Amino acid sequence: MSLHDVRTFYAQFAVAKGGGGEALTRAFAAVDRARFVGPGPWKIFAGAGYIETPTDDPAFVFQDVVIALKPELKLNNGEPSLHSRCMAAVAPASGETVIHVGAGSGYYSAILAELVGERGRVEAFEVEPDLAETAAGLLRDWPQTSVHARSALGAPLPAADAIYVSAGVSHPPLLWLDALKPNGRLLLPLAAGWSGGLMLLLTRTRDDAFAVRLVSGTMIIPCIGGQDEQQAQALMRALAGGGAMSVRSLRRGGAPDETAWLAGDGWWFSTAEA
Repeated sequence: MSLHDVRTFYAQFAVAKGGGGEALTRAFAAVDRARFVGPGPWKIFAGAGYIETPTDDPAFVFQDVVIALKPELKLNNGEPSLHSRCMAAVAPASGETVIHVGAGSGYYSAILAELVGERGRVEAFEVEPDLAETAAGLLRDWPQTSVHARSALGAPLPAADAIYVSAGVSHPPLLWLDALKPNGRLLLPLAAGWSGGLMLLLTRTRDDAFAVRLVSGTMIIPCIGGQDEQQAQALMRALAGGGAMSVRSLRRGGAPDETAWLAGDGWWFSTAEA
């Protein structure tokens, strides 16, 4: 079996498992994952730690596995089927502008670039300097991308049709909400530190309201600057109390009412429709 056959099956499997369609399958097939994970053998995350592949055969890369980028920091190239599920939910379209928060070495930024095409833009943010440098080099093949070696929380962001976040936050950063265009989508991994959380899709319906739906559960690396201790405690209480499946909207401004599931400074999640 050729490596081309392995890559083709990998793309088909990851996207089918995540619930995506043909455009997403083509995007996964177009990007060579092996270029973005460094030379083998590779460390594969196995729940309690990492196991190493027995050889540097690239066939090991084209599987639905999590591959270490910086294992000492638990920074990984994430599970392909989970990303396909999340990308299918966000549905980046040709010509759109997408912000990718937590780009790592740029693999999923490249797939986003394939989805938005030559007329689109991908603004990739990565706080680890060496990973940002690697991503900038690898993403030169996608001129519609720009890599920013800094946090996406420190300054206003460009207006975006979609924001795709690959690190967990304890609360929805208002900076990200402000950047969304009308009908813009935000993939928000809502998690308190290293504890399990929720992958939510927020869609802007008006200036002060966003429709919310649950995409999946998540266990994800915390976003640097995106964790507030008090808010994380409130999130853990809300998750323990149940009701997350009933969340339907995020509101900005005003006092939380009886439909509030979780509230913070200037925002609140509600079980009422947007």
